[in-house]
Formats: sequence, C-alpha cells, structure tokens
Amino acid sequence: MENISPVFTACKLMGGQSALARLLKVSPVSVNEWKAGKRPVPAKRCVQIEQLTSGAVTRQALRPMDYLEHWPELAAAHANLALAATENVAST
Repeated sequence: MENISPVFTACKLMGGQSALARLLKVSPVSVNEWKAGKRPVPAKRCVQIEQLTSGAVTRQALRPMDYLEHWPELAAAHANLALAATENVAST
C-alpha cells in the first residue's frame, strides 16, 4: 500500500494543488515542495490546512515528528491516543 502524504490529501480535498495554494495565499511551488517532502509545512499553514479540510488533514499528520513542540495543547490528546492504543493491545 502506497503512503499518501497528508498534503496530497489536502490538495485533493481542496480541488487541487493550485486551489490549495490559492486558499493558503502561497505559491503552488511551495505546496509542491511540501507534498514532495522537500520542506515541512510551516506551522501556520498546518493550522490553516486543518481548518480548510474541517479536520480531515490534521496538524499531527502534517508534522508528526514535532507537532507537540508547536502545539503543546495537543499533548493531552496525544496521551489519550497512546493510552487507548495500549489498552487495545492489552485486551487482545
């Protein structure tokens, strides 16, 4: 199974790469670089993408390695997900 980037998903939901770029007021080149993994999506843009996609593409998905550094308020949600995963493994 191919790993589809969250930026690709956002592009698809917003009507294409150019449409997403227009909504974010950035160049299509920037969106292409994010989609290709050449540059990380800036934190400000992650929040905008999450809002534009009504949460279908999350900040966590866009910046999985460092989202807690940018949005520490998501730590509780992160801890709850980890706890739920641990409980699911324990019950199997």
